Amino acid sequence: MIDVSIIIVNYRTRGLVKQCLKSLRRAAINPTYEIFVVDNDGSEGLADLLREDFPEVKLLEPGRNLGFAVANNLAMRRAKGRYVLILNPDTEVTPGCVELMLAAMEQNPDIGILAPKLVHPDRTRQESVHSFTKPFVPIYRRTPLGRLPWARRALDRYFLRHEKFAGPTEVDWAIGAALFVRRKAIDEVGMLDERYFMYFEDTDWARRFWEKGWKVVYWPEAEIAHYHRRESADAGWFTGLLRRVTRIHVTSAVKYFLKWRGRPTPRP
Repeated sequence: MIDVSIIIVNYRTRGLVKQCLKSLRRAAINPTYEIFVVDNDGSEGLADLLREDFPEVKLLEPGRNLGFAVANNLAMRRAKGRYVLILNPDTEVTPGCVELMLAAMEQNPDIGILAPKLVHPDRTRQESVHSFTKPFVPIYRRTPLGRLPWARRALDRYFLRHEKFAGPTEVDWAIGAALFVRRKAIDEVGMLDERYFMYFEDTDWARRFWEKGWKVVYWPEAEIAHYHRRESADAGWFTGLLRRVTRIHVTSAVKYFLKWRGRPTPRP
C-alpha cells in the first residue's frame, strides 16, 4: 500500500499548480506516495503541462467545476494511500515536512487530522486553525461590525489568538489548504460533505472527526508555505458582499449552521 496520497484541486491556477508540484519534487519525499490533480477548469492546458513536465501525476478531468469538496472526494475515492494530504495549489511543501507529518501520525494513532503550520512568504505564521464558528463570526469578518469591542473579542477567540502554539495543540478545526488525514479515520467518518461547494467543508469535516473520537491537531513543527489571499479582501466590504465568492461563502455558512443547529459542539 502507498503511504501518502497527495490531492491538489485546480481551478484557473495552472501556474500555482506547477509551482506546488515543483515544491513536492524538490522535497524529495521519502515515503511512497502518489499525486492526484483534479482539474476543475480544463481551459488552461493543464493536461499538456502535466503530461510534459509531471508525467507521474494522475490527472482527473471532470469537465466542469465541481467545487472543493466534490473534487477532493473524486480523488480520495481513487487514492490508495494510508494517509491523504490535501493541498491547495497555492502551497509550497518544505523538505522533510511530509516525513514529519507521517511520523507524527504513526506515533499518535488517535489523531485523525493533522494540520501543519502554514506560513506567509515571509515565513510568519498564518492564522490557519480556529475554534468552531459561531453564527455572527462570518459577519464580523466581512463588515465594519468586526471593529466593535465584543466582535473583536469573538474574533480573537475564533482565531485562537490566546494560544501560544509552542508545540502540538488540539484545535477545533483547520483550514483545508493543507490537511494530513488518516485514511482509516476517513473510512469511519466519511469524506467531505458535498453539499458545500466551497467553504465550511473543512469546518464540518473536523467537527465530524471530533464526534467520532478522532483528534484534530495543529503540528507547528511541520511547515508549509501558503501564498494565500482572501478574495473578499480585494474590495471594500460593501462591494465584497456583492461578489460571487462571498455569496458562495454565505450559502455555505447557512448550510453549515442549519446542519448543526441545536447540536452541541463535540469539544468544550
